[in-house]
Amino acid sequence: MKFAILSDIHSNLEALQVVLADTKAQQCTHYVCLGDIVGYGPNPLECLETVRALNCPTVIGNHDEYCASEIDLTGFNPMAADAIKWTRKQLSDEQRTWLRNLKYVRPVEGFTIVHSTLDLPEKWAYVFDKLAAASSFNYQHTPVCFNGHTHVPIGFVRGPTGIQGGLYTRIKIEVGRKYFINVGSIGQPRDRNPKAAYCTYDLINNLIEIHRLDYDIATTQKKIRAAGLPPTLADRLEHGR
Repeated sequence: MKFAILSDIHSNLEALQVVLADTKAQQCTHYVCLGDIVGYGPNPLECLETVRALNCPTVIGNHDEYCASEIDLTGFNPMAADAIKWTRKQLSDEQRTWLRNLKYVRPVEGFTIVHSTLDLPEKWAYVFDKLAAASSFNYQHTPVCFNGHTHVPIGFVRGPTGIQGGLYTRIKIEVGRKYFINVGSIGQPRDRNPKAAYCTYDLINNLIEIHRLDYDIATTQKKIRAAGLPPTLADRLEHGR
């Protein structure tokens, strides 16, 4: 059994299509999605329906929640607010209802998925350091938990000597330890690497691997500009920030 762990697609269809093609090459048998399917990018409908067609366990992300509701956007980053308002107009009532009904946290085959944190998942806090990871570990009841939200793939491990964390390529799961793993972003990486990111989790070999893939950034940028979305959303893609 091998899972593809997808997160932070952000309406980037070109990146999503490349990732899904690679999951077949990696011989993935199952999928999960950690949220933020929509927001920022130019193809919310296509990305949402693609994820729904996977019929996989999915949790809600903050942009999913904002785009599926009428939450007041006063105080939001103007760029994000403009993208949310635009996305709200694209989604049907049925699609918005589907997003609203997603849970914040879900158990899946012996591991857990969440968009942000396990301690207060609805508050959309970020995990960038060991202190923040410790708060989630206190609520983690499975050996492995995958999260997204930061768009930066960092892994944290709690073992007998405390918590260690950092960038990773491959992680071998060991008995007696807990792992809180950020899988990065498919549609809008922010680790200065513009390649789409996703993870695989091989439950037979107890192995987590991150995969980085080139995709047609120029086409996505062209779509963003044509939709009248903030130009910065297009510019940032080629810089991975």
